[in-house]
Parts: sequence; structure tokens; C-alpha cells
Amino acid sequence: MYRITIVEDDDKIARLLGEALERYGFQPQRAQRMKELTLDFEEQTPHLVLMDINLPYFDGFYWCRQFRQRSTAPVIFISARSGEMDQVMAIENGGDDFVTKPIHLDLLIAKIKSALRRSYGEYAAAPLEPESGSGLTAPDGDEAGRASSAGGFELRCGELRLDVSRSLLLWREQAAQLSRNERLLAEALLEADGAIVSRDRLLESLWDDTSFVDDNTLTVNVTRLRRKLEELGLGGVLETHRGQGYRLNDAELAAGPDGGSR
Repeated sequence: MYRITIVEDDDKIARLLGEALERYGFQPQRAQRMKELTLDFEEQTPHLVLMDINLPYFDGFYWCRQFRQRSTAPVIFISARSGEMDQVMAIENGGDDFVTKPIHLDLLIAKIKSALRRSYGEYAAAPLEPESGSGLTAPDGDEAGRASSAGGFELRCGELRLDVSRSLLLWREQAAQLSRNERLLAEALLEADGAIVSRDRLLESLWDDTSFVDDNTLTVNVTRLRRKLEELGLGGVLETHRGQGYRLNDAELAAGPDGGSR
């Protein structure tokens, strides 16, 4: 049973959300310590978080950043704010999706199921066992393109590596921790091995149903992944091909400063 933490200071909304989640077989948990939410996160170890924006003491953006330091579990923002900038801020601060109030429960449940499938279920690179809340199992099927790595799997493009199970992007002796969306984008790009990946393909790698996704959301997530590459000294490696999509420059990732192999 997946544990879902509800971060909502409105008692009525929190109760309605909890009842809806129970009906669909989830285990709802309401965060109680609005001034010290990190303690609730650590104790409840949620598989997914429903996060309001307007909260006492600190807003949901702040708490999402704190949660991201501890977990890559999906965070879905729920807010009466419907402006485009609020949705961009939600993604920029570590969120995975956004639902506006008044809440349409069917849509919310669909988004929750989609996020859980992406992170732990049939579409996950390394599914999490929901009963224990920990432990990764290797995926079945054709994994010829993935190298075994310390209990998980790696994808490679040139000398750039992605440790899928730990959501780590590796270059030489450096590593960058990725969020869930950054990891999914990195997977799609590394699997293409230097080929262009269309925007539609990348959107599908992040969300099952793209009909509710603003195309700008993909741009924001690509920008975040590009920043992680820049932290590794790989600025310019993630290329934009206007009207086509994105690609990793495999020649840059394979060639050294003098054009030789790294």
C-alpha cells in the first residue's frame, strides 16, 4: 500500500483528500507539524506527497525543496493558484505535477497513479517494493544496454553515466544528484545514444497522459537537467534542435580536449 502524505492546513480539504485516497487503496498520512514538516517527512517516509502552496510559516515551495534533500518521491502541488508562474515555480522547486483547486478528484487520482507507476511500478527503471518502502529490484527484459552497477543499473553515452537506481549522473570523478523528472529525461537521452529525442517522446517519458501538460513544463525540466550537466563541467552537451527535440552530443562526451578518447 503506497503511503501518501497530505500537506494541507485546511482540515476539510485534508479530510476529503484522505477519504478519497483510502477509497482507492492508498494509505493517506496527514502532515501535522507545519513548522517542522521535515520531521513528518522523515517519520512517514511517503511514496508521494500532495503539497499545498499557501501554508503557515513557510510556503509549499520551501518545503518541497527540503523534501527533495531527502527523497526523490513524486510531489504533486495542489493549490488555488492557477497562474502559469505558480506552476513553473512548482516545477522549479522540485515538484512533479500541479493540480488546481477546486480539486477534480478523478484527475488527481489519475495523476497520482501515473506518478506512482513512473516512480515505482511497471514503468519505473527500478521498482520500489511498496510494502517495505525500501529496496530496489532490477527490471526484467532486455537490459543489454545497461551495465550493472553497485546494486543497480547504469546507462552510458560516451563517458557520461547514469546510475538509475540512485538517480546519480556521473562524469569522471564527479556526481550530480537528480530529481525524478531529471532522471527520467536523462534516461531517455542516454538511451538514444546521441540521437535526437523528440519533445513528444520526452513528454511521454515524464507523464502517461500529456493532454494536461503545458509544453513549457518540459522546457523547465530540460533546463534543470542542463544545469546539472553544467555542474559536472558539461555545458553545451545537451543540445536543442529547434522543431525536432534534444540530443546529447556523444562526440563531446567521448572526445578529450585534444580530440582523443577520454
